Amino acid sequence: MKVDVIAHLHAKPGREAELRAVLEGFVGPTRKEQGCIRYDLFVDLDHPSRFTFVEEWASREDLEHHGQSVHITEGRKHFPELLDELGWVQVITQIA
Repeated sequence: MKVDVIAHLHAKPGREAELRAVLEGFVGPTRKEQGCIRYDLFVDLDHPSRFTFVEEWASREDLEHHGQSVHITEGRKHFPELLDELGWVQVITQIA
């Protein structure tokens, strides 16, 4: 079953550029992962400290493998110093 993800991350004040660089580093490698259909990063035009990923995965298993990938694991190590708050992640599937 195909799954979609919406993930929101908020940078600490003054750390926007650093968080953006980490998040942008996820995009290229992730798009090459098995099961990745879509993996796009957005920034809020009115609140440039807020970033959003919109993702599509062929299966929940592919998404789980993504979460364990080296580039994601390494990038997440920077989150405690860069994130103001965790934000939220929603894993969803289309029903209609």
